[in-house]
Amino acid sequence: MKILISGANGLIGSLLCAELKNDGYEVVALTRNPTNETDVRWDITAGEIEAEKLTDIDAVIHLAGEGIAEKRWSDAQKKKIRSSRVDGTRLLCEALASLDSKPKALICASAIGFYGDRGDERLNEENDPGSGFLPEVCQEWEAACDPAREAGIRVVNVRIGVVLSPRGGALQKMLTPFKLGVGGIVGSGKQYWSWVSIDDVSGVIQFALKEQSLSGPLLCVAPQPVTNREFTRTLGSVLGRPTIFPMPAFAARLALGKMADDLLLASVRAEPDRLKNAGYQFRHPELKTALQDLLE
Repeated sequence: MKILISGANGLIGSLLCAELKNDGYEVVALTRNPTNETDVRWDITAGEIEAEKLTDIDAVIHLAGEGIAEKRWSDAQKKKIRSSRVDGTRLLCEALASLDSKPKALICASAIGFYGDRGDERLNEENDPGSGFLPEVCQEWEAACDPAREAGIRVVNVRIGVVLSPRGGALQKMLTPFKLGVGGIVGSGKQYWSWVSIDDVSGVIQFALKEQSLSGPLLCVAPQPVTNREFTRTLGSVLGRPTIFPMPAFAARLALGKMADDLLLASVRAEPDRLKNAGYQFRHPELKTALQDLLE
């Protein structure tokens, strides 16, 4: 089976590619900078993609996009975030829809930012989107898959939570202050963080690839969301360090701007109902054992 993957060199893509290759899949990268003749080149800004190389692709996994937390959200950065996801997804899906021999499935990344700040409301795939920049981007991102969906390709929009990995993302950024004993809650600490281990992100995407009954939105979060206070206490316990230095909401906003409200202070209590009903077995269902395994 031949799989096309965008974002193959990213945090999620690199692990996913390794696991797919280990299982015998042929993996082809969709990239701006090809390094070998099998790579498929695309350029979102120019609206170009090597469609002639897509004719024998069995499935597509689309992960590429500008990092949400890479830089402060200036107007230019927000435009870049939106374009990399919405325009890139639409370009890919229009190319796939135009093929005579179409792939059977498209697994497209999305995010729990779809829901916005929802307090302690229990959320699943059936809930409506929130309001604000991230919910708007996520809605447009998922809607950009419509050309593929309308062409008969099975589309799964994987709404990924806070990814835990010591190699990147939120956890990597938190490790240094926590190891130094200056970690603590952010804001009130009451906001829910719907987390997922990097291993389960790869596992869920592979499950969605194989499980033909799945289409539409799919939450990729662990079955036990925790508050920021619980997360802080657990990480401190695993590292054997105190967690007595809180970051007040105003300090988070000073450091990160509007991004702090959407990424650190927003509360999303999401639970993966569709995954559980489909029979997915989580590699890391509990936060403490997930952190212990990831940080060994």
